[in-house]
Amino acid sequence: MKMDKISFAGLLIGLAAIVGGQLLEGGHLDSLLQPTAFLIVVGGTLGAVMLQSPLRVFRDGMKMARWVFFPPVIESQKVIADITRWSQIARKEGLLSLEAQIPIQRDPFVAKGLQLLVDGADPESIRQVLEVELSAWESNLKAAAKVWESAGGYSPTVGILAAVMGLIHVMENLSDPSKLGSGIAVAFVATIYGVGAANLIFLPIAKKLLANIIRVVTQREMLVDGLVGIANGDNPHIIEVRLKGYFVDGAL
Repeated sequence: MKMDKISFAGLLIGLAAIVGGQLLEGGHLDSLLQPTAFLIVVGGTLGAVMLQSPLRVFRDGMKMARWVFFPPVIESQKVIADITRWSQIARKEGLLSLEAQIPIQRDPFVAKGLQLLVDGADPESIRQVLEVELSAWESNLKAAAKVWESAGGYSPTVGILAAVMGLIHVMENLSDPSKLGSGIAVAFVATIYGVGAANLIFLPIAKKLLANIIRVVTQREMLVDGLVGIANGDNPHIIEVRLKGYFVDGAL
């Protein structure tokens, strides 16, 4: 997987802006480090997300986080080249000649599509079978990505909850001025943690994952289109030109 440098840069710039702003205002970095506030916000958000999510979806969401910095490889040109080659083989030697291509496919989705071609399925049946599987796969990916979107929704609220708890602590110790500062600090820093985590980490992760999901799903849609074109007996050049329309200037 190729590293997504802009994700690293965005995270670093966002954090640096907050820390830099604090220092420029004459504040101390230590004032932003409140373990109690961190525990409440992170633990509360994690608990809420786990409560709403099935175990499989939560686990997939955690694993998918690596896509933010190491997105899945999109090989559009290779897919187009493969489909064009398969269409040429099928045009010259018949669909049964594609059977030799099935064992060498690493992607089971591609292997299934080729098997349907070899089995002589009609174009509409091929499209329906592959689109049903593609739709289910896309739904699973989006459900995993929404784990992070949910975290972005809960985090600010948990931050406010932690702030209220800090203020309660302050009110309980009005007679002891030495404890007022720490209680107020926890209250305000907890709000920063909740809102900051939501808008600098959780929601951007969710949006980046959804963008990557669109890219991998589009590549499979392109594959389905190509396989159906082969089943229809379309000219290989026509298939190639049509598939190139799925991306512009390497956007896919």
